[in-house]
Amino acid sequence: MTPPPSPSAVLRLGDVAALRAQVRAWRNAGETVALVPTMGALHEGHLALVRQAQARCRRVVVSIFVNPTQFGPNEDFSRYPRVLEDDIALLAETGADAAYLPDVATMYPPGFATTVTVEGLTDVLCGPVRPGHFAGVATVVTKLLLQALPDVALFGEKDFQQLQVIRRAARDLDVPVAIEGVPTVREADGLALSSRNRYLSDEERRAAPTIHAVLQRVAAAVRGGAATAPALAEGRAALEAAGFGPVQYLSVNDAESLAPLERVAGPARVLVAAYLGRTRLIDNVAV
Repeated sequence: MTPPPSPSAVLRLGDVAALRAQVRAWRNAGETVALVPTMGALHEGHLALVRQAQARCRRVVVSIFVNPTQFGPNEDFSRYPRVLEDDIALLAETGADAAYLPDVATMYPPGFATTVTVEGLTDVLCGPVRPGHFAGVATVVTKLLLQALPDVALFGEKDFQQLQVIRRAARDLDVPVAIEGVPTVREADGLALSSRNRYLSDEERRAAPTIHAVLQRVAAAVRGGAATAPALAEGRAALEAAGFGPVQYLSVNDAESLAPLERVAGPARVLVAAYLGRTRLIDNVAV
């Protein structure tokens, strides 16, 4: 039997000059480039982005940067999982070409004074409960896109509001990169994969799939144009009965504008953010 091929080496790029030099070399060879921005602690959801990137482009760069500006003062920046060598091993097994590993000083050098803000889309859902979060996201992703200038950048649909914010920022600022969403990857019981799932206790992990089941029930209830309020009230009660709390939001929103909907008349999403113990989980499904 022929042994399986050994994982390929992953180039480690530590600064903007090294990243741009590598991308330029690939382009000079006639190759297309995809970027997968991450904060590390990689799981199968991230690897699905890498595989989709490989289907789209000849070369794939995965950035790993735990971005301090998108965490609030009482959030989990200090304890966010950092497992770089494990991440590199997964990227090698998946066949990614390079890992871009900037430090804070590279992304936010002394005197840094520019912020990208996206209005409207950030006024709902996670925006009010995580002030400043989307400005941090939009700023760091805009920088990553401009640093790499890939042909396409890929993001998971689990963070659906983030995906729409990034699409709007790239469109408004004429960033010449296609922004592509990739469907959420789930465990067999429906729980969306997340780096934060490792925070869950065994008991919390058993309760966690309720969040996806509730989203599915709400989506089914409102799909025919019924009023959203009763389904949302029932869904919130089901989450609280399963041990979630606080439930920061459970909402039916327009898929493009993210405006909350009283009735569904076009493409929409049911979105949720809720704590299970100390762990904040988000998820969404299409209507």
